[in-house]
Amino acid sequence: MYEVPMLGVGLGYRSELHRPILQHADAIDWLEVVTDQFIQTDPAASTKLARELHDRFPLVAHGLEMSIGSRDPLDESYVSAVLGFAELVGAPWFSDHLCFTREGGIELGQLTPVLRTHDAALEVARRAQQLQERAGRLFLMENITYYVDISGELSEAEFLSTVLQHCDSGLLLDLANLYINSVNHAFDPIEFLESIPLQRVVQVHLAGGEKSESVFVDSHSYRVHDEVWKLLRYLVERTSVKGVMIERDQDFPEDFGEILADLRIAREILRGHGQP
Repeated sequence: MYEVPMLGVGLGYRSELHRPILQHADAIDWLEVVTDQFIQTDPAASTKLARELHDRFPLVAHGLEMSIGSRDPLDESYVSAVLGFAELVGAPWFSDHLCFTREGGIELGQLTPVLRTHDAALEVARRAQQLQERAGRLFLMENITYYVDISGELSEAEFLSTVLQHCDSGLLLDLANLYINSVNHAFDPIEFLESIPLQRVVQVHLAGGEKSESVFVDSHSYRVHDEVWKLLRYLVERTSVKGVMIERDQDFPEDFGEILADLRIAREILRGHGQP
């Protein structure tokens, strides 16, 4: 229904990495840009930067505040801004998190997991389908980390599978989030992958988190963990994905070679399983 190109191995654009990204453009197939950072700042400067990046790389738009799992109506002004930005940069797909960030008109300021009921899954699917059809391009939902697991009717894998069963949207599978949740909540990440429709995975996020004595934190501050690379290998042995991306949001290395090394590993894994 939607044209979904093979993008390869990309990097999350961060302003702190602007110069090395341009210096090493030949090692980066595409960029994911955080939509909110462009639509909530100076419009002229943001548009100029977006076009400059689009001249060098394919761009994918990734948002934070769609709140697809909220019971509140979607924020019309936010939706219009996101879709306008996706159109501006020619994004082959756009994405946000399967969560809610707003409820009862209150901005929560965090990615909050949805209570996993069958009815909630159907409502998320309905909203995702409407959003995607309005956009005229594929919409992806990302699995999030959660530190308190509130039991619902469905497991996380069942909830995710039910949402995808009732809409045409795709999955942005964050393997770092999956691994962190599996450690914090003591479940098998391979069993999780075996329980979801892997053919719906379009994009993958990879990142490194921070371990403490009590919890594993999704900090995006380290290189990708070995266990996450294992999950990527498991995934691409079973399905083809359109884009794999490295996320780094803090503790940026002085040597950009550290990030390039993770990009290289991801590319080697894809090529080792026959994916360009």
